[in-house]
Parts: sequence; C-alpha cells; structure tokens
Amino acid sequence: MAIKDVANRKTALIVTTLGAFIIPFMGSSINIALPSIGKEFDMDALMLGWVTTSYLLTSAMFLIPFGRIADIYGRKRIFRLGFLIYTLASFLATLSTSPYVLITSRVFQGVGASMTFSNGVAILTSVYPVGEKGKVLGINVAAVYAGLSCGPLLGGC
Repeated sequence: MAIKDVANRKTALIVTTLGAFIIPFMGSSINIALPSIGKEFDMDALMLGWVTTSYLLTSAMFLIPFGRIADIYGRKRIFRLGFLIYTLASFLATLSTSPYVLITSRVFQGVGASMTFSNGVAILTSVYPVGEKGKVLGINVAAVYAGLSCGPLLGGC
C-alpha cells in the first residue's frame, strides 16, 4: 500500500468525521439557544418551532436525492459543496436580522447537511478496504453521537 493511499484515507476519515460531528452538534445545540433567539427576534413558540423544524425537514427531504446526485456527479464534489453551503448558511444565520432570514438560513443549512451527511459514509466505504471499514465506520458513528451529546452541553455555554 502506498503512503499516498494511507494519507488520502486518513484525510477522508478526518474530514468526514468532522462533518459527522459538527452537523449533529449544531443541530442539537440550537435547542438550548431557542429562548435567547425568541427574545432577540420577539418570536412566538410557533416561529421558534420553525427554527428547528426547517433544518430537520430540509435535511431529511434532500438526503436521498443528494445521495443519488453524488453517485452521478461525484461524492467528493457534492460533499465539499455541502460543507461550503453549510458553512455559508451558518455564517448567514449569525448575521440574521429577522426571524425569516434565520429560518431561511436554517433551510440552507439543512440542504448543506444533507449533501454532507449522505456522502460521508459512502466516501469512507469507498476508500477503506473491507478489513478496516468496521473501525472507520465506528469512528464516524461515534462522532455523530458525540456531536449530539456535546451540542446541548456546549451550546448552553
């Protein structure tokens, strides 16, 4: 096995695991911030519900289509584009001046998350040999649950 192959595999593991951590982390940490968001934008409970629902609905809705699109146009390309969209939408969310801008940015976060999440495991299974897939998929899944667990804890800080 070439050194370049090992480096590419490790890079793929680090990047996909980062995505597997940060997306659930952000999704679960916003729940702690909802009371502050509600006060900042003078939002009622219905509008606050859309802050979380818009993200979850969009990411669930586009998960399978982006998996198929990645099969056609390339997993790496869709994964990177999803990371870019997610990052830009997160930045837009921090600059929100109204509840509608915040909810719209959460929709775009959901689109980026679905592009990233639908391809992370596929990328790992395509670059690692059969004997190592269990280990790297375990690391990836652990990152998901670490993100879900750390989100409320660190989101309240």
